[in-house]
Amino acid sequence: MRGYHSGRRSIFLAILLAAATANEGLAASCKSYSNCREAVIAWCAGRHPRADGDNDGIPCENVCGSRAEIVAIMQEIGCSR
Repeated sequence: MRGYHSGRRSIFLAILLAAATANEGLAASCKSYSNCREAVIAWCAGRHPRADGDNDGIPCENVCGSRAEIVAIMQEIGCSR
């Protein structure tokens, strides 16, 4: 069963990332994101690796308010960054 859930999570993440890519492309800056979910998806996908410039675990602090919010989104999309 572990492989099944892992596979489903990978597919879910791939779908989310494809949708985010279609909507945003590569963000030039954190100002390009309208919400935290978009920022976390791009950050987890490696499309915006510098989103967490101060290395505090919170990418794009202009749209992401707390580490708890980031962790919840990461768990939902299967990101283990």
